[in-house]
Amino acid sequence: MPNSIAEIKIPDSKLAFEAAELLREYGDELLWNHSNRVFLFAALQGNQANVNYDAELLYISALFHDLGLTPHYSSPDKRFEVDGANAAREFLRSRGVPQESIRLVWDAIALHTTIGVAEYKEPEVALLYSGVGYDVMGENFERISEEVRQEIVAAFPRNDFKNRIIPAFFEGFKHKTDTTFGNIKADVCAAMIPGFQRKNFCDCIHHSPWKE
Repeated sequence: MPNSIAEIKIPDSKLAFEAAELLREYGDELLWNHSNRVFLFAALQGNQANVNYDAELLYISALFHDLGLTPHYSSPDKRFEVDGANAAREFLRSRGVPQESIRLVWDAIALHTTIGVAEYKEPEVALLYSGVGYDVMGENFERISEEVRQEIVAAFPRNDFKNRIIPAFFEGFKHKTDTTFGNIKADVCAAMIPGFQRKNFCDCIHHSPWKE
């Protein structure tokens, strides 16, 4: 892997290398390329905004952010974002990383699909959210030039990403679709399961055990 792409230095510490190796081992080509693009798009937006952030923590957050979709890290009953965050926390704790840094990484991963919240958190959390939004949905697309986008995609190809990512999401939580209640991944279930019935918040209120 190159030392830098689009003038963004790829973290090369032992910690970063070990995190990358976990993604290589348990992820696949789709997640590898996506996660690296997310880091680069996040870092670029942070630099544009003159935001101070920890590049190593942002990189590790990006590498782990979708690992909860993989069989190795997927739990039977938690949101995939939480599975990825828990995996990152265990990884960092085992290597003596300070608790505050672990908390930042956990929050970044756990909140990376939480619209309206993550962008108001610490820089690493907000930037991971922005990097994911940029790569998946093209949010704020024109903030990064076509030339820079092409450099990043040449290093980490999209390879029909638009058509492959929704089935990849679904594969990661098809055994626990209830975990998509109240979050955007319910849209994935609706797209992939004919006649999918979403759990409804208003029904939860009306069918609660309260008498009145």
